[in-house]
Amino acid sequence: MKRKTGRRSPAARSSRPRASALEGPPLPRKSFGGPSILSPREGRLLVHLASVGEFHVRSARRGQPSADLDGRRQLLHELFGISVSTGAISAMEKRASFALAEAHEEAEREVQYAGVKHTDATTWLRSGKSASLWVLATTAATVYKIFDDGRRDTIRPLFGPAHGILISDRATVFSFWAMTLRQVCHAHLLRKFVGFSERDGPDGAIERELLDCVTLIFEYWHGYKDGQLTREELQFFMQPLQRQFEQLLQRGNKCGEGGISGACADILEHREALWTFVTHQGVEPTNNHAELELRDFVLWRKRSFGTRSERGDRFAERIMTVVRTARKQGLDVLGFLVRSIKASLDATAAPLLLVGAAA
Repeated sequence: MKRKTGRRSPAARSSRPRASALEGPPLPRKSFGGPSILSPREGRLLVHLASVGEFHVRSARRGQPSADLDGRRQLLHELFGISVSTGAISAMEKRASFALAEAHEEAEREVQYAGVKHTDATTWLRSGKSASLWVLATTAATVYKIFDDGRRDTIRPLFGPAHGILISDRATVFSFWAMTLRQVCHAHLLRKFVGFSERDGPDGAIERELLDCVTLIFEYWHGYKDGQLTREELQFFMQPLQRQFEQLLQRGNKCGEGGISGACADILEHREALWTFVTHQGVEPTNNHAELELRDFVLWRKRSFGTRSERGDRFAERIMTVVRTARKQGLDVLGFLVRSIKASLDATAAPLLLVGAAA
């Protein structure tokens, strides 16, 4: 009696179902991450799903956070009836990461040499250990990078030459950027003053006055954004407010209360970076743009617990960079992924991510 080996005949293997809804050019299957039941276009769709977080949303609806690769595998099964191993998915992501490397570098050059850029950071997980996720964003492009830590010397290469105005919080890690070319986030100051203003006594009174000043700053700014004030009128109204704000900071620095005094002293050290938005076109008084750009990545981290390796880091930062930048450029995201991976398979020039770069 012959012992069963568990192997299926070639006929049985060839009869496995495919997703008829997804058809693409007849590229060799072995070229996209090795042999699998997925066509190259199906694989590209999988890569795109990794970036838009659909599998995270579905797992959230079920109330069950899922591992990154397992979530994608389950989503393919639910949507198209395709069964694929996590190893095959990992191989596809490796190929996609390689194919998107040039696009990531293109976006990185764009933000480094932009006249105005926003930056922010949050924690990331790699194999359960803490890492640092950074974003550098402009109106034209968004770049993500994952580092082992958030120290100044570690993150410095992301920013390139100190060119343009950098909008950020007051973290000491940005000491490599000239204060005259920075804008600190007034929304952060607003939140700090709200906390301090709840205290009793003269210290709380100072903070309430500072809170009123910041509220008025935003009122003038929104009036300018809504077209009710010209740039010249904004500058005129802001002049006495700037003086009053700095005088209140000096009073707070002398009040003797540890938390309030230290905060006011630190803000005064950033005095040159408080009012850049008043005189420079395109500069915002908040860092909301960078914070919004991090939201999808935060969702990824919460639902998939980050990545498992540095290779996973590269895939995550490249796919998210390409997706966010492509949307800003008005490109079809899936179409760009298809062209990028096809160019990599054919050993031809990668497509340009930035539309203006073709001119």
